[in-house]
Amino acid sequence: MRLDVLPILSTLRRHRLTATLLVLQIALTCAIVSNAIFLIGDRLGWMMTPTGIAEDRLMRIVVSDIGRRGDIHARAQADLAELRGLPGVEAATIGNSLPFSGTTWNSDVSRSPVQGAPATAVTLYYGEGLAELLGSRLVAGRFFRSDEYAWLDDHLEGKAPGPTVTLITRELATRLFRDDDPLGRTLYMHGDVLRVVGVLERLPGAAGFTRDRANDSIVLPWRMVPASGGGYIVRAREGETQKALVDAVKALKRLDPRRVIVSARTYPAIRARFFADDRATAVTLAAVSIALLVITALGIVGLASFWVGQRRRQIGIRRALGASRKDILRYFQTENFLLASMGIGLGMVLAYGINIVLMREYELPGLPLVYLPVGAAILWALGQAAVLAPALRAASVPPVVATRG
Repeated sequence: MRLDVLPILSTLRRHRLTATLLVLQIALTCAIVSNAIFLIGDRLGWMMTPTGIAEDRLMRIVVSDIGRRGDIHARAQADLAELRGLPGVEAATIGNSLPFSGTTWNSDVSRSPVQGAPATAVTLYYGEGLAELLGSRLVAGRFFRSDEYAWLDDHLEGKAPGPTVTLITRELATRLFRDDDPLGRTLYMHGDVLRVVGVLERLPGAAGFTRDRANDSIVLPWRMVPASGGGYIVRAREGETQKALVDAVKALKRLDPRRVIVSARTYPAIRARFFADDRATAVTLAAVSIALLVITALGIVGLASFWVGQRRRQIGIRRALGASRKDILRYFQTENFLLASMGIGLGMVLAYGINIVLMREYELPGLPLVYLPVGAAILWALGQAAVLAPALRAASVPPVVATRG
């Protein structure tokens, strides 16, 4: 039997209320699921942002010294010498921060010395040999020479001049100088005149700024001590990160039992802590989406089962007039497809409406068109899967049912 859509629509008009409720349910699910898939993908993409550093081998230890400090530079150097001498440690320094650590030092740089000239916000990284220790890849120029470093605390007390050289990331170089060679170019930062001597492939900021400016970072040649905001950043040998962390904490306590270990974490733990909210958001959105899909599927199954019960005699008549089981199965699948299509069409409009509200209220990015067919495909597939069992029951109705009262 050749099926026609018009008789199906005629039947749906006789069940207008229940059909409308199902269409609205599908529309709401389509709108929410489309936005949820987009937001989940957005969060996961942000969480997987590459850092270009040796993540699985790094750790950061923050201490607080108590009592008289004496020569803080000598103490810092003694601490580093002890750490570097540990069997599982490859390198150690005192630095101000790490990518995606949440502890961010920011400033802005400009290509012009004129006050009020356009400036670019950047993340600042300090620490002797920090870029090399992190494993950041140098794509042009060189790292700092030892004679270019100075103590940050001396500078803050007016005992040392400001830096004269800097490393910048490739993304920042492109933003500032476009296609020009950045090496040797000059940047200005609150009175400091910085010459670019090296370009790093990437080095995301501690807080990330905005997504498209995550790698707007510069490295300055400052030596640090814990008292000026530095933490011990250690690079372990391959496969020895956890042991090196324990040994490093013991070594620092052994050198000064009075010092307090504020925090001691491997870099994977630091990064996981930074993205905890994004991970929770993605999990929550996934759970809500699954719940909505399950509720929608149950609604389709329930309604289809109800209609099969109501139409048993009608189905029997169709069978008696020559309709095959395949025809009956196709009828219910087509009916579900039409209802799902109406819901999806309305849901797509609603999805964009929800996204506009999210953009305005929470500064989220716009919903790309590609996510609408993804949501539609999920609901079409869900609808066909949900209606299959009731449709099979309908197809099994024998022609003899038509003769019953």
